[in-house]
This record gives sequence, structure tokens and C-alpha cells, in this order.
Amino acid sequence: MNDITQTFIARGDLAHLALLLWASLSSALLVWSLKELAAATRRFDTFVRELAYFNEQFGDMR
Repeated sequence: MNDITQTFIARGDLAHLALLLWASLSSALLVWSLKELAAATRRFDTFVRELAYFNEQFGDMR
């Protein structure tokens, strides 16, 4: 009986460890994705501002 109990305890700990690693990796991937999304948004905002500035400077030339 002791051997069976030890087997289930060991497998349970391994499952918890696998779940912890999966959750940690998923969270890290989410943080990285959000960081990249924020950087892309900043780059797009800079592009739009420069385009608006260009249009202000040269928009009425015909």
C-alpha cells in the first residue's frame, strides 16, 4: 500500500510541476506579447504624427 501511495504522490507532484511550468511560460509569453504590442503601437503613433506633420507642411501645395 505504501508503494502505491508513493507512486500517486510522485505523479501528483510531477503534474503540479508541469502545470506550474506551463503557467509560467504562458504568462511570460503574454507579457512579451503585450510589450511587443505596445512597442508597435508607439511606432505606429510616431508614423502617424510624422505623416500629419508632413501634410501640414506640404499639404496645400498645388
